[in-house]
Amino acid sequence: MVKEIEAKIKEIIPRTNNVKSVRLGLEGASDYRAGQFLCVWLKADTELKRYLSISSSPTEEGYIEFTKKITESEFSKALNRLKVGDPVKVQYPFGKFVLDDTYTKVAFISGGIGITPIRSICKFAVDKNIGTDIMLIYANRTLDDIAFREDFNQMQKQYQKLRVIHVLSEPSEGFLSRAGMVNNQIIKEEIPDYRERRFYLCGPPAMVETMKKILRAELVVREADIVTENFTGY
Repeated sequence: MVKEIEAKIKEIIPRTNNVKSVRLGLEGASDYRAGQFLCVWLKADTELKRYLSISSSPTEEGYIEFTKKITESEFSKALNRLKVGDPVKVQYPFGKFVLDDTYTKVAFISGGIGITPIRSICKFAVDKNIGTDIMLIYANRTLDDIAFREDFNQMQKQYQKLRVIHVLSEPSEGFLSRAGMVNNQIIKEEIPDYRERRFYLCGPPAMVETMKKILRAELVVREADIVTENFTGY
């Protein structure tokens, strides 16, 4: 059931040089599923609204978190001015980009800020120790562009069935990653049992479309095993 609340900012966390997470204080149990999104209203000269993925997990009690790339948009500028204690109105939950736990093996392919709902899902899986085997291919330009890098490092230590493969178009010496762009070769080499998995794709629309074509046409993954979420409103 969708509800609307006004909550105060509990914490603001820089994730990269241009990505921020905002945590809103919540009382009681969380009432959303990992991977869903919310609508955020901000007050400026006019009321600004954006749909943003929830990056926290329902297992993380006391707050709900959304994460956004800070751009030159009016919404981003207003978001960037917010401080701890400021009220924010949100409406949630929305969306069906959630884990189907009937699958014993899943794979995520993401780029940039598209990682937010995947972070929510993975954190839930780890905290609940759900047993699902999870592979994540996460593409970024540079090492510094990787959001939630330490979170995923910690999750891999806690949950042996989670493996994260970073793909960087500008790799850094000393950091383990694949170089270039995600393609069928990287998917086949890093996820050799790809035909046994359900794929979740989340990122910029162009990337999601490219990944869908690779999975369907080149790797012959069934349409029913591909779930997508596009990030359009940066």
